[in-house]
Amino acid sequence: CTNNSDTPITGVATYNVHPPKAGLYFNKVQCFCFEEQRLLPGETVDMPVFFYIDPEFVDDPYMDRVSSITLSYTFFKTDVEYGEDDEDDEEETA
Repeated sequence: CTNNSDTPITGVATYNVHPPKAGLYFNKVQCFCFEEQRLLPGETVDMPVFFYIDPEFVDDPYMDRVSSITLSYTFFKTDVEYGEDDEDDEEETA
């Protein structure tokens, strides 16, 4: 993952498994998405995911036609841009 902007970016990722019915058998052991991530301007980092597919997947008749599983992520910014909410925060703490 690379931050191509000229400002730091902080955010979290959510994942999606397709087809959705295969999600029952998808198990994440370790994922960058468990914690908030911060990337500095121009920074490139690896964001590893360790997972396994439950072996019971093979015995489920509803999975007969599933020949591949796609795992995707969407990254959402969690940091507030300067000036958006700063005035409210200052009033509450002053």
